[in-house]
Amino acid sequence: MNLRELSERLKLSQTTVSRALNGYPEVNEATRKRVADAAAFYHYRPNVLAQTLATGRSMSIGHIIPFSKQNEMVNIVFADFIAGAGEVYSRHGYNMTLSVVRDEDELSAYRGIAEKGVVDGIIVHSPTRNDPRIDFLSDLDIPFLVHGRASEVTTPYSWMDVNNTRAIETGTRHLLDLDHRRIGFINGQERMDFAQRRREGYLAALKSHSILPDPQIMRSGEMSEPFGHASTLEMLDSPEPPTAFVSSSIVPALGIRRALEERSLRMGKDVSILCFDDDISYLPNGLDAPVFTAMRSSVRDAGRRCAEMLLEQISTDAPDIKTELWDAELIIGQSTGPCP
Repeated sequence: MNLRELSERLKLSQTTVSRALNGYPEVNEATRKRVADAAAFYHYRPNVLAQTLATGRSMSIGHIIPFSKQNEMVNIVFADFIAGAGEVYSRHGYNMTLSVVRDEDELSAYRGIAEKGVVDGIIVHSPTRNDPRIDFLSDLDIPFLVHGRASEVTTPYSWMDVNNTRAIETGTRHLLDLDHRRIGFINGQERMDFAQRRREGYLAALKSHSILPDPQIMRSGEMSEPFGHASTLEMLDSPEPPTAFVSSSIVPALGIRRALEERSLRMGKDVSILCFDDDISYLPNGLDAPVFTAMRSSVRDAGRRCAEMLLEQISTDAPDIKTELWDAELIIGQSTGPCP
């Protein structure tokens, strides 16, 4: 089916259908949804070459990953984000350009793809507190959006993030309400902005109950199952082991559970676990009922929304800076219970 045929079925002009599919802001949301639903139903795919010639755009979005972070490409959280973004790109006739570069070449790679016009926009991943990429991209005058935030950057920029501080504070308070007072914390790498914010949430919850943080039961590192496992065993061997754990991801939470099983400790009875759950497609938190008590926010939905926000920027001649902050939802599972 071509654009003319789709327009005729919808009884809309080809211009309106094209603008709806490409995210133009003057198309109202009801019409945009009607067109998108019809395009999906009739398996309509835009003619990318025709769009490129007509608009002068490359019809591609850039994602650049430095070598030191290339493990992100096999990380199931990153994969789910890319899958969500890819759904939106495909619907709007866009391709995705994914590049892995040496760390020292990352900024020059951004400059290269911007100057060559090989992408129409860029999504920035895993921002640090004072991320140099944001000022650099602002100077390049290319549409970009940050998945996350860089707390110490003062240049205005568009971003979409989860309220990481509130999420972990809420989760930790849940454990405190269950009378846990020795709560271990297994976090991501704290050079990353999201991990710093999650640490702040954990500390804020402890402070609200006049509990001093104990560095002996706090860890930060790569959010992997082995890291969660090793960190848990170390804390369980401490003079005052935790009765509960807060994990920055469901992935290390699996390692926590394995460590408890090795020590013949019952999850949710002897030791409680609360985690942040990105609602990962290929790692569901239970089927009929949640396994882990968790702060849930879908990273696939985040990928979709980041892509939508960036395409809206690209389709607007003078785009405004737009930001979105999502709250995570507390999901009660089998992994928490009163302090024994």
